[in-house]
Amino acid sequence: MTLELKTWSELGDAQRSDLLQRPAVAGNAAIRKAAAEIVAQVRKRGDSALRELTQKYDRARISDFRVTADEIAVAAEQLTQGQVDAIDLAIRNVRRFHEQQRPQQLRVETMPGVVCERVSHALDAVGMYVPAGTAPLPSAAIMLAVPAAIAGCPTKILCTPPRPDGSADPAVLVAATRAGVEDIYKIGGAQAIAAMAYGTESVPKVCKVFGPGNAWVTSAKSLVSGDPGGAAIDMPAGPSEVLVIADADASAEFVAADLLSQAEHGVDSQVVLVTTSRELANKVVAQLDLQLAELSRARIARESLEHARIFIVADIGTAVSVSNRYAPEHLILQVGDARALLPSLRNAGSVFVGRWTPEAVGDYCSGTNHVLPTYGFARTYSGLGLDQFMRQMTVQELSREGLAGLGDAVVSLASMEGLDAHAEAVRRRLSSTS
Repeated sequence: MTLELKTWSELGDAQRSDLLQRPAVAGNAAIRKAAAEIVAQVRKRGDSALRELTQKYDRARISDFRVTADEIAVAAEQLTQGQVDAIDLAIRNVRRFHEQQRPQQLRVETMPGVVCERVSHALDAVGMYVPAGTAPLPSAAIMLAVPAAIAGCPTKILCTPPRPDGSADPAVLVAATRAGVEDIYKIGGAQAIAAMAYGTESVPKVCKVFGPGNAWVTSAKSLVSGDPGGAAIDMPAGPSEVLVIADADASAEFVAADLLSQAEHGVDSQVVLVTTSRELANKVVAQLDLQLAELSRARIARESLEHARIFIVADIGTAVSVSNRYAPEHLILQVGDARALLPSLRNAGSVFVGRWTPEAVGDYCSGTNHVLPTYGFARTYSGLGLDQFMRQMTVQELSREGLAGLGDAVVSLASMEGLDAHAEAVRRRLSSTS
């Protein structure tokens, strides 16, 4: 394998920006147009459009999209006890971490007689998307279903693509149901996002859509979130990506394994290595060749590696700057005293600290959520947490004495803004004898 090593200090700013661009972005305009057409079809024709699109893209004929109890029972029989145990362990750890994220009710008396509160409620209806294109992702079902169940959302639905025989992946069904979601639909891609955002004859409309997906899914999520009649979304979560910061003492074997664990997700995934050691970089390239030969998804990983990036930097401080600029979904620290870098790392979805922390543990069962912002959106978005399945509402209650204490300030501020009715709402109360 030939991977060109780039020396960061020799690159101009424009070159750096080009090299840090995600591969999926190049075809984004065409993908967005096609996704918009799919969304429009589903919104206009509902289930009829879903059936046509499912046959076209998933090569499956579906009459009833909703997964039945019998299908769930059959799915459970197809998994070994060891596989079920692994799913249950992941659910326990994800639940344990997310249960600690429950918001605390806030009550503050800002001045005598003026009480302000902040209360939280679960979202009324949430839709979850679990990809199953080149690889089914039962882990994604866990990451979405567990916080939705903890939050107590009254309506929880999940969409996942059907296989050509019309069935859903059994591991996805088992993971979803054991994590607390049983309202599951065999619908994939941009059409699934549209179905949940707008509702169809068989799919309930939700108020927020969650979950990762390919560039089509990400485009569809962006489209429906920009429409007042659509649905909010968790974040732009598209093709997987990882950036590894490594020093001269890092294990080339481990670094290569971490890069490949992301490259095998899909041909539009991206992996980036930033290292202070050219020698290590060359060893990693050699390891990639060796380890690729052992992978069942070597073809996909190899194609993904065609747009991999390896940067040689002068020092770890520069490596951190490159990472913050790229804002990776996953950031792996294979350096001495890795924890010391945490205060300077500002833009990343999830960070994996030290040589014994492969990204794979976060994907499955360490407890953190693996639904994370991609495309550089880690600069402004957080990874999925319990708070995204809830909304906060403020409450205020004043006594007459409290209003009297605030009255002059409210009237003064309202007058400055020329809003007389605001001022009168206070004056009339304070002049009232009742």
